[in-house]
Amino acid sequence: MKKISLALFTMLVIASCTKEHSKEYISLSGKLENNKDSIITISGRTGVVKTIAIKEDGSFKDTLKVSKIDIYTFQTSKEKRAPIYLKNGFDISIKGDADKFMTSFTYSGNGASNTNFIMAQLEKSQSIGNPADIFALDKDAFDTKVGLLKKEFDSILTSYNDLDSSLVDMASKQNTQMFEYFEKTYESNKKMAKGNASPKFEGYKDAKGGEKSLDSFKGKYVYIDVWATWCGPCIREIPSLKKIEKEYHNKNIEFVSISTDESRRSGGTWEAAEKKWRDFVKENELKGVQLWAGQDFSFQQAYQISGIPRFILIDPQGNIVDANAPRPSDPRLKALLESLDI
Repeated sequence: MKKISLALFTMLVIASCTKEHSKEYISLSGKLENNKDSIITISGRTGVVKTIAIKEDGSFKDTLKVSKIDIYTFQTSKEKRAPIYLKNGFDISIKGDADKFMTSFTYSGNGASNTNFIMAQLEKSQSIGNPADIFALDKDAFDTKVGLLKKEFDSILTSYNDLDSSLVDMASKQNTQMFEYFEKTYESNKKMAKGNASPKFEGYKDAKGGEKSLDSFKGKYVYIDVWATWCGPCIREIPSLKKIEKEYHNKNIEFVSISTDESRRSGGTWEAAEKKWRDFVKENELKGVQLWAGQDFSFQQAYQISGIPRFILIDPQGNIVDANAPRPSDPRLKALLESLDI
């Protein structure tokens, strides 16, 4: 009986010691060759978590705690940043060249496979190139390309056996979202292909009075500028737009600017947004047809406009010539217009 009690006591002591000494923090160490910075900053979504001193030889070693298992930023300056997946209990070593920040890094130790997986995902994402090249493929080639990419991303995910479950969930969702984006955007782009009927807008307020719709310009080419008074890149295009408007003034083309100014950026009211647009048009002597979309976002949504300025060229029959036409400052616009019977 005494032997059993002694054995049980010993097991409890071991279990107690294990629990007491289980790491509730992260150990982070390593060495950066050619380093010229003195501090490493570990940042999360809500701010800085820890700063770590770097020795003269580029080595560093410290501990930290995180309140949330997540992808954090490891950086020595604004230009030198790398992702790192952190969870209390990890013991990670990072080695690399500060002049080849992130791309030269190797991660080892307990929990390092998570960051290695993230880096493999990033490398594969960067190798995709310009998505526009994929969207330009015919349907069979597009399906083949996307199918191959799915296999490659799935292969990366399955090649790491000891990933944290929350990272697996995050990566799986991101991969699903990425391929849903490819499919939806491909279908949308086909609808916006050259020669297809353009989506329409109706009842947009005209700065000169009344309202205009896309059908108001039937029989003419229509070069549309989707912009806003708060948009710096939009405003920088105005001088070039005025110049090309003047050059094609007596041609069979209308230059239509559609303002997307809305309440959130104009004091909280739609009346203020309209006034801001009208004042800007008057003060800057904007030419062409100046329209305001107001609370109607249907035209923007139809063209999937996520950033402005956006330029669209439509033919006299209301069909799309270019759903993403060159900017006024781009010499390709002049070449495009000269190729048409305007």
